[in-house]
Amino acid sequence: MAPGSTTDAKMAMRAAAKMARADAYRRDGGRAAGALAAYGIAFAGVAAPAVVSGFLPIGEEIDPAPLLARLLGEGFLTSLPVMEGKGRPLVFRAWMPGEALSEVTWGIREPLPSAPLVDPDVVLGPLLAFDAQGYRLGYGGGFYDRTLARLRAIKRVVSIGLAYDEQKVDAVPHLDYDERLDWVLTPSGPLRCCGS
Repeated sequence: MAPGSTTDAKMAMRAAAKMARADAYRRDGGRAAGALAAYGIAFAGVAAPAVVSGFLPIGEEIDPAPLLARLLGEGFLTSLPVMEGKGRPLVFRAWMPGEALSEVTWGIREPLPSAPLVDPDVVLGPLLAFDAQGYRLGYGGGFYDRTLARLRAIKRVVSIGLAYDEQKVDAVPHLDYDERLDWVLTPSGPLRCCGS
């Protein structure tokens, strides 16, 4: 598919994916977060004290807080992504629940600049839609694609999308630079992406 038509296809899919996610959130929001935590991340072959990057949910994104709390209890180190500007990869700063945050663009909260920089071993990411090949539909900024490319160039990193089951689609339109997920964790359990 040509880049222009892929971009158009992604835009069209985003509208439907946002509605599907909103419906899943209304039906399952609270229970889903606990279901993810019940699985943990042992399925991905990563052990403590690995560094895990989570995220703070916006809108109908699935909430990783219970999962992060479990991982902290198991001895993992936790962090959150920090935006450094349009077109640039995310960086990550160490963070634990209860520590101070600053609010930036789009209501996103980030660790304070004084928090130590880390390169995570596991990246937990939000998404709008995913497919069995590991392609992820995000919001169109390319932050996670650039970030995973940077991290994978320097170390082994496991990328796990967090999603409702209803966010799975047959195929996410993608381009050569779109980075694949290794796993998707849904309330029904972990799914190994067959493209990884």
